Amino acid sequence: MSIMNIEEIKKILPHRYPFLLIDCVEELVSGEKIVCKKNVTANEEFFNGHFPKEPVMPGVLMVEALAQAGVIALLSLPEFEGKTVYFGGMDKVKFRRKVVPGDTLKLEVEILKLRNGAGIGKGVAFVKGKKAVEAQMTFMIGG
Repeated sequence: MSIMNIEEIKKILPHRYPFLLIDCVEELVSGEKIVCKKNVTANEEFFNGHFPKEPVMPGVLMVEALAQAGVIALLSLPEFEGKTVYFGGMDKVKFRRKVVPGDTLKLEVEILKLRNGAGIGKGVAFVKGKKAVEAQMTFMIGG
């Protein structure tokens, strides 16, 4: 069940097609954790070149989807409303399986630290209950 649809997500995230990588939010505890979904479809722009004969979602876009989920968790806090959150870094990134058209990424991000305009989150994306990617991400909250 979705608690936030794509139109509500667009009110929080500045990203737009083809770079908006979140379809819905299923669970949200502002500033603490979030669970989102991304339905990976065959008409995604990146599949035109990655790879035409064997479409695979680029790993960096899976990490970006996790980051976007984390940004929603941060920007849903009243003190950060209207701010922009930038990717400050990533660590401990591990790719576990291919993600292909027809898969649904379940994106789970927990905010581990938040202070002085920066945060650290741990994200894991699953496909059919199996890990596809995991990463620790640093977020920088700007003006």
